[in-house]
Amino acid sequence: MTAPRAASWAFHEEDSVRIRVVLVEFLRDASARTALLVDRAGQMLITAGEPPTFDPTAFASLTAADFSANDQLARLLGEGDFGTLFHQGEKESLYLADIARRVILVVLFDNRTTLGLVKLRMRAAVADLTSIFTAMFMRETGTSGHVDASFVGEAQDELDKLFGTG
Repeated sequence: MTAPRAASWAFHEEDSVRIRVVLVEFLRDASARTALLVDRAGQMLITAGEPPTFDPTAFASLTAADFSANDQLARLLGEGDFGTLFHQGEKESLYLADIARRVILVVLFDNRTTLGLVKLRMRAAVADLTSIFTAMFMRETGTSGHVDASFVGEAQDELDKLFGTG
């Protein structure tokens, strides 16, 4: 299923509230600092947690370019895509995950937590956000809210592959 172009969907207030709840709970449970949602076109959508200390517009563009470049690397290796990316720094690290093939969740964390805890808590957040964004896309394109059972199974398989639990 291909997600619609950015121009074909919009946030409603209730969408924003639901997304923020997921992000705030995730940050609390993972002891991470900041969560950002960036669309694949490089637009910053939402930030939660500690305010970024960098230019969010430039960061969003670079995040989208990073994810696109890694999609191409995955294809060269015979993979469909890399659903997550991890960048480790001396003091700060980034963990990125694909949401509904249209949005990127970026988590900034430091030594107050571990990659393992971030990955563990990310699974539920990715599932919740994917559900929210998929419903938004379907609403905007007029698609029925009914999700085919085979799609649900495929989505679960993808999440299992993404987090190495399958």
